[in-house]
This record gives sequence, structure tokens and C-alpha cells, in this order.
Amino acid sequence: MQSRKRAFVAAATSAALALGALTALVGGLGTAQAESSSTAAQPAAAAAAASSTSGGVNIAYYDQWSIYGNAFYPKNLDTAGIAGKLDILNYSFENIDPTNLTCFEATKASDSTNESNPNAGDGAGDAFADYQKSFGADISVDGVADTWNQPLVGNFNQLKKLKAKYPNLKIVASIGGWTYSKYFSDAAATDASRKKLVSSCIDMFIKGNLPVQGGYGGTGAAANIFDGFDLDWEYPGSPNGHVGNHYSPNDKANFTKLAAEFRTELDAYGAANGGRKMLLTAAMPSGQDKIANIETDKIGQYLDYANIMTYDMHGAWDATGPTNFQDPLYQSAGDPSTPVAPGTEKYSVDHAVTAWTAGNSAYGIPGGFPASKITMGYPTYYRGWTGVAAGSNHGLYSSASGPSQARGISQVAGTAYYKELTGVVDNPADTFYDPATQSNWFYNGNEFWTGLGAQAIQAKADYAHCHGLAGSMMYSLLDLDPAATLFNKIVAATKGSASGCSSPTTPPTTPPTTPPTTPPTTPPTTPPTTPPTTPPGGTCTLPSWSASAVYVGGNQVSWKSHKWQAKWWTTNEEPGTTGEWGVWQDLGAC
Repeated sequence: MQSRKRAFVAAATSAALALGALTALVGGLGTAQAESSSTAAQPAAAAAAASSTSGGVNIAYYDQWSIYGNAFYPKNLDTAGIAGKLDILNYSFENIDPTNLTCFEATKASDSTNESNPNAGDGAGDAFADYQKSFGADISVDGVADTWNQPLVGNFNQLKKLKAKYPNLKIVASIGGWTYSKYFSDAAATDASRKKLVSSCIDMFIKGNLPVQGGYGGTGAAANIFDGFDLDWEYPGSPNGHVGNHYSPNDKANFTKLAAEFRTELDAYGAANGGRKMLLTAAMPSGQDKIANIETDKIGQYLDYANIMTYDMHGAWDATGPTNFQDPLYQSAGDPSTPVAPGTEKYSVDHAVTAWTAGNSAYGIPGGFPASKITMGYPTYYRGWTGVAAGSNHGLYSSASGPSQARGISQVAGTAYYKELTGVVDNPADTFYDPATQSNWFYNGNEFWTGLGAQAIQAKADYAHCHGLAGSMMYSLLDLDPAATLFNKIVAATKGSASGCSSPTTPPTTPPTTPPTTPPTTPPTTPPTTPPTTPPGGTCTLPSWSASAVYVGGNQVSWKSHKWQAKWWTTNEEPGTTGEWGVWQDLGAC
């Protein structure tokens, strides 16, 4: 199966330059080997162990190449009302120099459209877009045109103006992405190489010491623009990143060490500059074969947020279908895709998030990542098929004749921006909702599109609130229509609260990262209303398990003549159905 990526090409408007869309943020799954279950099955619609009002952080990616074919400038973040609603803006992507293993700037197009080229991103970068493109008054954030003698123009200068207008907005430089992750493994390999990379990145993007190119740059030219970094390594220890990527079994420990080095040097810089808070985030995978190569129980102490790429779970790389959801919140019994050993479950946002927080022994994932530092990924683009017969359910899980036709801006078959699908994804007659996965899809009689609708957005936000997640991450802003319709729906849901969360009597601010060793003395807050007088299959004295009840670690129930003990919080997970890595421990026959 082909890589789960976004490869959007933009034509350069600068004379004699052809600067393609250099990198793309990948949905975190990779190839078909991606995923089995984590530890929990689908809970009820809004069941959780955290406050219904938690999780209001909004993070979004602004792509370096947005200024070309999309004509989506930093000014649009102001005029569309986006900047004032964001907490963090990730500027994507910067690259790692293949020779020096440092942050660098260059004007060299990547071969991002050629998936078979192992050197697609070597030495590539867009210094022109970063700090050399002049902006006229009409496209400048403050309405003032650049002049010939400025040391800094380009996106960086526009971001500087944006921060002046929105002082609460934090901006981080995102390093890596699909095309630019090749040399992360090399740069993270030793203490010396880690220090070399981190110090170079801080010097260039935090201190702003840009190389003089095209008459621009110089010492401190880009100072006080970036508030930290976002690490987008796709993927540590895995052969399923871009072809040619370097990887090693040592990547698992080295990624943690790299994050620790970034944390140490960023904190030192912040302390030396008035106690300034410096941010460190990371784009993280949702495929459990990839999560297994990350120390989920250790790396969280160094990160402010982990942006989990909970999308691209299905798409038109399966050219003839069956159609499916790219970001199902929960697993559905109707999902025709094949489970991946060693588990029986299929792709879902819930499985991915739970693997990070509670672990999955089938993959050797310890869990332990703080839920309060996780942002859930929201795709602002759609994946589609054409030649889809209506079938029994408006094209869902149906065969197709191939990927949907490439649109005029995105230019990738099987993928389209939100703004390219107006009239489809905002048409109630073409919009459908699956209560099992809590996902929307869109079908017009021929094309099937999977992506966000109003119901799916609310369901995801409810899940984040109820499970104590930090909030939302959106990829990417250039996909939006001029009114930022999809963005505003996501922000409204993220900043809102969920209704009907079921939780323990005293909900923890961060759900336990490891199962408690001592059973709690309090019963679940929602016990079975009327437990059967005779549990199915026997005469156990413990209360019978109930699908509607909420249980926490240590609670015991009877079910089918056996005693069971919950390892952690759960609801609607039948004892004995999820194997040894499930939430219920079999204590033997009654």
C-alpha cells in the first residue's frame, strides 16, 4: 500500500524559480502494517474520565508554500479571523542539512511529487518564501509594503507583523515532515550530533541569525518571531516513512534524548531572556507500529504538546475501495477492512489515543503519555473515490473505479481541499453520518468523500473534552475557504464543552497513565441500574457487568460465570472480548 501522505504542488510566482510544495504532514499511519487495537473498545457516545470543559487548545499548521498557487498569505490569517483564535501556529516545514546535520536555509525545490526518489528532500528548502519574497501593501499584514533595504521580508516578516497584532499568538518552526525527515535519525544518533542540531536550530530560528542570501538575512534578522519548535519526524525506527529515509533501532531512545536536548536548550534560552516560555511540540503517529518506536512513557516530560495525526487511516490509495473513513472516531463492526495482527481491532482515533495514554501490550507500547498534552488531529482536506455505486448505504463501504479526479489547486487524485468541495461537503443532501464511527461522509451519486462534517467535529471535540485531551490540531490552513468555515467549526467545538460525560466521582485532571495497583474503595459512579438477579451463565456474587456502567481500575464484576477486574477506566467493553491486552483481567471462575 502506498504511503499515507499529502503531496500538494504549488507553482512559484518568483521569476526563474519553481518552488514546489516541499513537504507534507502525514497522517501517522504509513503502510498497511499500521495498526491494531489499543486497550479500550468503543465507549458510549460521550463517556469519559475527565472534565467536559477541558481541552480548549487550538493548534494549526501554516505551510511555507501557501503563498504560491494558493495565494494564501499570512495576512489571510488576520482577515479570515484565524490568528486571534489560535494558541499556536506551526510554520511548516524546515529541513535538516544532509552534510552538516544542522538547521539550514536554501532555495532548492524538493522532488516531492516523486515518491520513488529517495533523495527527494536532500538539501531542499525555500529560503525565498521564508525571508526573501517581497510583499506588497495589498498582501501585507499591516498594509505596509516591503522596501528594498529591509534585512527581512518574506513569510518571516509577515509572521513578525502578525505577532505584533496578536501578542498572545505563539509561533513555532516545524522541522521535518514527510519529505524532510530523512536525516533525523543521523542527527539524533549521538549526544554531540543532538547538541549540534539543536544549537543550530536555536541560532537560526530563535536567535534569528539567518544566512545572508539574496541581500536579506544577517545577525538577528529573524529574532523574536518563533517561540519554539515542532518536531515532525516521520518516523523514528520505521521503514515506512518516505523511501530512502534513514532509520535505526536506536531511534526509539534517541528521539527521547533529542526532545530532552531541545527542552534543555530552549529552557536555557528562555531563562536568559526574561524567563520567556519556549515551546516544544511534536507531530506524532497514530499507527501503533509507529507508536511502538516511541517511548510514550518518557518523551511526554519534554513536550508541551503531542499533535497526534489522527487522520489518513483510509483513502484512495486503495483505488477500487471499499470506501471508508479517513478518521473514524471509533471502530465499527461494519468496517470491511482487514484487521492487522496481533490484534483484532481496526483503525480509529480512539485506539490511537488510548495507545498513547494507556498502552498496548500487543505492540509493546507502555502508554504513559499525559492525556492533557495530546491534541487530536483534524484534517481540513478530504479523501475521495469516484465511480462509487450507492450500494445499501449511500456509497459507504462500496467499491470504486478509482481515486477522485484531481482538483485545480491541490492537483492530487483522491484528495481535495475543503475550499475545492464547496457545494458537496456543505450540502445537506450529500452529507451522511455514521453513528458507529461517529464520522461524516459525503456522496453525490458518483463520488464518495471522507472528512469532517459538523457532526464529526462535535463528536471529536466531545471525545477530547471527556478524555482530558489538550485540544485540537488542524492540518492545514491553506485548505480552508475564505470564510474559514471548517476552522471556525473546529474552534467552536474545541472551545466549547461536551454534554453527558460520564466520569468517576472525582475525575482526575490527567487520567492515570498506568493501571492502579490497589483497587479503589469507591464503586463506579454509574452502577447498573437493575443488575440481573442471576448473571448469565452462573451464580456469581459480584455485580454483573453492564454495558452502560462506568468502571475504574480495581472494580470487579461477574460475567459469564467468571470474575473480572478492571485495569483502568472503561465503559461498554465486554469482559473476555478484547484479549489479554484489554481492560478486563480474568480472575477465574466464580
